[in-house]
Amino acid sequence: MRFLRFIPCAIPFLLMSTTQPLAASQTANVTFLRVPNNGNGPQVAVDAKGTVHLIYFKAARGDHGDIYYVRSADGGATITDPLRVNSELNSAIAARPPRLAVGRGGRAHVVWNGSDTAGPRGPRNPAQPADSPYNGTPLLYARLNDAGSAFEPQRNLMRKTFTLDGGATIAADNEGNVYGVWHALAPGQPEGEQARRVWVARSTDDGKTFAEETMAWDQPTGACGCCHAGAFTDEKGNLYVLYRGAESAIQRDIYLLASTDHGKSFKGSKVDPWRTSTCPMSSMALARTRGGVLAGWETEGRVRFGAVKPDDATVAGREEPSAEESQRKDRKYPQIATNGAGETIRVWTEGMAWKRGGAAAWQVYDADGKPTDVKGRREGVPPDGDAAVFARADGTFVIIY
Repeated sequence: MRFLRFIPCAIPFLLMSTTQPLAASQTANVTFLRVPNNGNGPQVAVDAKGTVHLIYFKAARGDHGDIYYVRSADGGATITDPLRVNSELNSAIAARPPRLAVGRGGRAHVVWNGSDTAGPRGPRNPAQPADSPYNGTPLLYARLNDAGSAFEPQRNLMRKTFTLDGGATIAADNEGNVYGVWHALAPGQPEGEQARRVWVARSTDDGKTFAEETMAWDQPTGACGCCHAGAFTDEKGNLYVLYRGAESAIQRDIYLLASTDHGKSFKGSKVDPWRTSTCPMSSMALARTRGGVLAGWETEGRVRFGAVKPDDATVAGREEPSAEESQRKDRKYPQIATNGAGETIRVWTEGMAWKRGGAAAWQVYDADGKPTDVKGRREGVPPDGDAAVFARADGTFVIIY
């Protein structure tokens, strides 16, 4: 959600009372909002009617907590009363923020890593102690009900894979397809990051049911244990997955997968190499722009972007960091949004680390992809936090942190 969605919103949402207006501040054509209820880890999506859908994590007991969902019909000036996404209290964790997608009819879909006590549990790893609270960690999913008044009971999407670690993600299109995406181990695979693979569970009925997960790509890329994957569907129904591999203990390259048959098969390619022995705990961005789908990721402490080519699953025109960007090596968590005029904003964080907050930074690009003079930096992103972004109907951008 880091994913921007422009998908028809047809669910007859129940009217809910709005809270008091969110506190906002503005610079140029960028407005800033704090996550409601002192939450963090925001994820945002916007539908074709301009309705803003937002989820966030709220700590309740140590690292455990709950996920809440709100929406706004006025560009974030006011929001609905929050709905709790997880049906079991404290079944989410701060270190693995949830992910949001908006599918057919404006229905919200959410996935998250379950806590050590969350249920229903997933398959157990026979190589781990049977009594370990982390053995059987589930990938949980919930969707907004038909009335838009509550989330249905949470479900586990993992049927045969185990040892869930880095954050999973979700994508949805306007034909009823929903894709849960994660990396994990499977029976017969050895332990370790090099044996991890990316898996996809597909629904063709708006998330009502999901098929058993299948391996997206059989190439031995591994998967970086603590890194979030990214997923996105374009207007043609193509599905993209961006993730960090772990081919060896010192190789953490970025890979792109693309499917033109609704997740049945994928092509893949290496996007950006990075030799490091440390898990960077990074996340990926994929979003639609006027020029096509744009990807964003982190390499060597810098955020990079490039245009996705679906036919051969490659990223073209990968942008190298500028001289200014090369001076910083603490940039993470890219985000992308585009307004109706074709302008695109790229947002990332600076100074973030384990249990340490930082700042949100941004740069606006014109419809031709050239940087404008609208850029800046704002302190205040909390530990375990992030910065999400969306475009309002008037063309201005909103950063939520």
